[in-house]
Amino acid sequence: MTCENYDPLFPDQPVVDRYLSIWGIQPSFRDKPAFIWTQDAPSGLTWTSITYSELDNAAEAMASQLLCTLNRGDSLLLLCSPGLRLVKLLFSCQRAGIVAVPVIPPDPFAFSPACRGPAHHHLLRAVSQVKPTAAVADRRYIAAVTGSVSSSDDRLAHLLQKLRWLSVEHLDDECPRAATSSLSPSPYLGCGPGDTYLVQYTSGTTGIPKPVLVSAGAAAHNVRAARKAYDLQPSSVVVSWLPQYHDCGLMFLLLTVVAGATCVLASPTAFLHRPRLWLELLTEFHATCTPVPAFALPLAVRRGGINHGKLPLKLGSLRNLILINEPIYKSYVDEFIKEFAAAGIDPSSVAPSYGLAENCTFVSTAWPSDEGCRTRYPNMPCYNRLLPSARLGSLSSSASEGAEIDIVVVDEETCEPVDDGVEGEIWVASASNASGYLGHPSLTREVFHDRLRGGTGSCFVRTGDRGVIRGEERYLYVTGRDSDVIRTHDDTEQYVHAHYIETAAYSSSSKQLRAGCVVAFDEEQLVVMAELQKKKEEEGGVDVYRDICENIREGVRKEEGGRVGWVALVDRGSIPKTTSGKPMRWLAKQKLLEGSLRPVYEARFVAGRHEAAARDRGDGGVGKGNVASLMSYRRGIRRLFLLSFL
Repeated sequence: MTCENYDPLFPDQPVVDRYLSIWGIQPSFRDKPAFIWTQDAPSGLTWTSITYSELDNAAEAMASQLLCTLNRGDSLLLLCSPGLRLVKLLFSCQRAGIVAVPVIPPDPFAFSPACRGPAHHHLLRAVSQVKPTAAVADRRYIAAVTGSVSSSDDRLAHLLQKLRWLSVEHLDDECPRAATSSLSPSPYLGCGPGDTYLVQYTSGTTGIPKPVLVSAGAAAHNVRAARKAYDLQPSSVVVSWLPQYHDCGLMFLLLTVVAGATCVLASPTAFLHRPRLWLELLTEFHATCTPVPAFALPLAVRRGGINHGKLPLKLGSLRNLILINEPIYKSYVDEFIKEFAAAGIDPSSVAPSYGLAENCTFVSTAWPSDEGCRTRYPNMPCYNRLLPSARLGSLSSSASEGAEIDIVVVDEETCEPVDDGVEGEIWVASASNASGYLGHPSLTREVFHDRLRGGTGSCFVRTGDRGVIRGEERYLYVTGRDSDVIRTHDDTEQYVHAHYIETAAYSSSSKQLRAGCVVAFDEEQLVVMAELQKKKEEEGGVDVYRDICENIREGVRKEEGGRVGWVALVDRGSIPKTTSGKPMRWLAKQKLLEGSLRPVYEARFVAGRHEAAARDRGDGGVGKGNVASLMSYRRGIRRLFLLSFL
């Protein structure tokens, strides 16, 4: 593996925790803040911090405490609230050689079957699939959960009653008693590179979330590759409000330590409550790097714009505006850069990126670390309104030689690379590849162990994402998911990625609909479901709803040529989402068709005519360009069907 660290005195380490042991005793790092946890209060912003030395000592002390109860290789369910204690636990698990299973803690007072939400179902999934040895949570949370499940005899209650519960406060209280790290540290006994360190679940955008096994070595390789790609240094300051339980939010905790940087944390709830908080944190801490899902940009413009607060914004220090969660629309970025130009934001900081849980998280970015590169935003190319997520380099150049992560666009039927300009499935091969799906060997073989036709080299991960490579610099555009390709139901019977239909639908009535809360799917007709911005009593009645439905139908027809057959308008918060804020189209479709999601208003269109009036719920009936063939569409549906069994 290529040495990619910034200082030859500290060569690459096999696992992330080994970096922490180094920084914790270095004079220039030991008193430096590693993580800062912020809270947004009416009286103003407050925060607490932990230095590299304190985090190193905490990891050592917590690891010792964990090994008093658990054995190396046991799995531990992390049900802690986001914050510094969760950070400590993630590093102490690696130092103890314990498998961390981070899960967002569901409401402890809603464990009765009638009150449970998606978080409870996910907890049941994690406990039943991973079979953790113990769980760690806040003391009050443990008391609330054990009290709630004591009178229940259902499966979740039974599983939770069998768990050994550990108090994070007890583990944390032992930290001050730990001896200061020695300048001659004892032999490292934590996770080895090949040991499973983490079970992280996929987001659930295309099917029930799946448990991905991540080794300590794969996680270290992934964050080293990301550090190199974004050119992060000890002087870097990261701001992140992403969930700390999986994917980018979790990996940026590890990335911070590998880079010797400082990471400022906030909760996703705080951002959603007040999007401007994100921009104020960038200003307050002179942030140089921030990872956000692409949907955060229009949300920040609408609810946190330049004139939405009293604190002046200063964004000139930002060097990496990392955009994740494809698709990445150029119009969103243009609007954001224009809105905050007066705050000094540098357009060249825009870093469209691509990642997935099956490769730990990071895969690629189109942001060039070379300051003199002429293809930085706003000069980046665009394809079908999307920004690229990788720059693979020309075939004749050395840019792609020795790449840490190999990306190929493949014909799924032949397993051969397609020509540039032809859409196919994105395959990824690297030392960051996860080990597979826990408890699903056949699906692991299908997704993780494929090779290019005639090849004998590395195994690839079949991402299920569709992409196309274009231009001399071979930019990769992530165009959508295999399972989200839908028919336009017009005279041409073409296929289009669902996000294009959703964007056209939202744009047709953007003042009445919630951004990022529109889903489209195919069920013998083209169906669009959209959340209303306001409640029913505030919106204006049936006439307004009818106009919205007509606008959606006409907007989709004009933009994508699609013939919408059914529009369902639903209340705020009705469309299920992942922890990272992405709509779960498959689950929204399921709920609408089975009648458990009740539209405020629905309209059916037959031959272009508005046929239906308001209903209490959806009952009865069902439910650009050269995107994909019918066979590809069917393969996507087959894969979604297969994943639904997990």
